[in-house]
Parts: sequence; structure tokens; C-alpha cells
Amino acid sequence: MTFLERSDGKTSIKSRLKNLGREIWRHRAIYALLIPGLVWYFVFCYIPMGGLSLAFKQYKANLGIWASPWVGFANYKHVFRDTAFWASIRRTLIINAGRLLFCFPFPVLLSLMINELRVGKYKKVMQTVFTFPHFLSWVIVASIITNVLSYDGLVNSILNLLGVGTVNFLGNQRFFQPLLYISEIWKASGWSAIVYMAAISGIDVEQYEAAEIDGATRLQRIIHITLPSIMPTIVVMFILATGNIMTAGFDQVFNLSNAAVKAVSETLDMYIYRVTFQSVTDFSFSMAVSLFKSVINMVLLFLADRGAKLMGGSGLFG
Repeated sequence: MTFLERSDGKTSIKSRLKNLGREIWRHRAIYALLIPGLVWYFVFCYIPMGGLSLAFKQYKANLGIWASPWVGFANYKHVFRDTAFWASIRRTLIINAGRLLFCFPFPVLLSLMINELRVGKYKKVMQTVFTFPHFLSWVIVASIITNVLSYDGLVNSILNLLGVGTVNFLGNQRFFQPLLYISEIWKASGWSAIVYMAAISGIDVEQYEAAEIDGATRLQRIIHITLPSIMPTIVVMFILATGNIMTAGFDQVFNLSNAAVKAVSETLDMYIYRVTFQSVTDFSFSMAVSLFKSVINMVLLFLADRGAKLMGGSGLFG
């Protein structure tokens, strides 16, 4: 590259920066709306990332984060030797594989069913009914489930009237994972369906009209028009779900688990909680596990994005 070409490149960059500055200044009122969000992210997301150094230190409360002695990868040696750590990873992967299989498709199906409703008021009522559970905390949802499925709850009362007998839903390990999936579907499907319904609303109505003229049934219109049109959205949501496969949802598992189902409920998040607050109180150890989980999630996110692009779809990063 000649000197002239290098100077032209610098001039081009300077001109682009000047144009960008002019555009930002021209629309400064709009860009000013970003400031509170950027400040919030910086204060509550980026500054706390300094605590990640705990994963490579032996934390001592009297010394603080920065003065605690550096131990390198010693914490990870203890992590990888702990059999409970690998058992929690296995449970987390099993639970999240079930979520991808059973819970992920449900919002798509729900959005398709709501979209087929022709009465506008009834459609809005159904959207409200299915979306409302999202705004309930897992503490409330767990309390409702406990009251309904307890020994003297509604379900067991009906079973006793039918002569079936009492079933231990909350203390039986076989019921724990189905209970997670059912409660997840009930609570989150309506909210997740909003994304797909927004994608469906962007489909050209003329496609449906042309298909109807050609004699296509509702099911055929869904299969050949609606689903292909929202497939990029489905792919993006699937990539995001894959990126969280090492996160089993601490709030849900914590509130629905008990001592009787501990053997199947101690996911990676529950393991971190136990190590941090219940057993040895080792913040360095738990930070090492958390950082490992985050790195794996990020790797899976990029792999899922790459896989979607290789299959001819649109990825998360363009």
C-alpha cells in the first residue's frame, strides 16, 4: 500500500467520523434517550464485571476483591474435580434439552392459533389471558402449584373422590421435570408468543388472499405461508434459547424444589447457590463456576448462530 493510499484511507475514516458526528448532532434529541439505558448498563452490567477476577483469586473478606491473593486456575482444579459439579451440569443439560423439545415449540403453536381467530375482541382477550401469567413471579406461581398439588390440594381431593388415592406430586422425583415444563409453558408461552405474533403481523395479506383464491385451506396457508415467513424469527429465538442451555432458570427450580427431589433438582445454578451461601461459602469457587457457565453459553450461542447460517438461515449476528 502506497503512502497516498494510506492517506486516502485516513481521510476516508475522518470523513466518515465527521458525517457520523453530524448525524448524531442532527438527531441529538433521539440519541439523548439512549443515555439512561447506557448509564444503567455501564453501572449495573459492566462495572460489576470487575468481580470476575474472583474466579482467579482466593477471596478473603477482610482483604476485599482487589487485595485478595491471586491463585490463577487453582479454583478450576477444585471445580473440575468435584463430582457434584459434573452431576449438576448433566441435570442442567437434561432439563434444558427437554425445554427445547417441549417448551420452545409451544409459543409458536400458540401464536399460530391466536392468529387464526377472526373475532378481534376475542383475539385480544386470548392474548391478555395467555400473557398475564408472565407478570407473576415464580414465588407466586410456586405457591399456586404447591396449593393445587399438595396432599390436601385440589388435584388430590379430586383423585380421592374418584377413588384413585393420594399422589405425592411435589415429593416424587419422576414428576419434577414434567412440573418444570408444564409451569414454564403456562407462565412464559403467552409472553414469548408476542414475538411470533409481531412477525406474523408483518406478512403481506395479499399472500393469504391469493392462496385462498387458489383453494388453499387454513392449514395449508399456515404451513406454506405463515411458518416460512416467521422462520427467521424462530431461528433467532432458537439460537438465543441454545445460548442459555447452561442456565436452568434459578427462580423456577429454587421455588419448586425441596429436599425430597434434591437428587434431580440441583442444577448448575442451584449448585452455585449451595456452594456460595449454604455450605462452604466460597465466593471464589462459585465465581469460577459462574464464569465457566457463561463462557460455555457464549460458545454455544456462536455455534448455534454458525449452524443456522450453514443451513441457509439467517443468524443472530447477520
